[in-house]
Amino acid sequence: MTKGILGRKVGMTQIFAENGELIPVTVVEAKGNVVLQKKTEEVEGYNAIQLGFDDKRPYDKERKDRLVKVANKPEQGHADKANTAPKRFIREIRDVEVASYEVGQEVQVDIFAAGDLVDVTGVSKGKGFQGAIKRHGQSRGPMAHGSRYHRRPGSMGPVAPNRVFKGKALPGQMGGVTVTTQNLEIVSVDVENGLILIKGCIPGSKKSFVKIQSAVKSGK
Repeated sequence: MTKGILGRKVGMTQIFAENGELIPVTVVEAKGNVVLQKKTEEVEGYNAIQLGFDDKRPYDKERKDRLVKVANKPEQGHADKANTAPKRFIREIRDVEVASYEVGQEVQVDIFAAGDLVDVTGVSKGKGFQGAIKRHGQSRGPMAHGSRYHRRPGSMGPVAPNRVFKGKALPGQMGGVTVTTQNLEIVSVDVENGLILIKGCIPGSKKSFVKIQSAVKSGK
């Protein structure tokens, strides 16, 4: 069965293994996950739990301005059913053993252990408008004065049909999209501080939200 938890990317550091090997790790803070809702095969057509992470300010009907960090009335009502505060980051973890969870239950980092393989999903860093070389990894042309082809995207396609096909690698917005990095190894779990140390790098910038769940291609 799948296991999952939500967290915030703290940053990267490095630790030493027992054999002296230097391991680069990403630290994820995953304290305060609460089950907001359970979904079952009989009602919704699939098994899943809905997790919430990072408290929002509660709903206040007297407040006229609606800030992003302040919960609205539906969010407040949804959180009240789980006897918890409204959450900023809410995601589903599918294919879990729903019977082992209860609405309002807090999910701890100890559901994972060192050596587990996980998939981490987050929003990649935004790079702005970039050319084809940086965005798609294309090679540039000769930089001599007479080449007249340096960093352009290249041929737009054949003469006929007289249009550019979909999927052509062109300049445009780079980054800022949802990315999943698969088969990352958990190096250590700090239950007391609610921290998970994952080998290597994960998507997103510091303080960004990520979803961690069991690897689907681990082969185990």
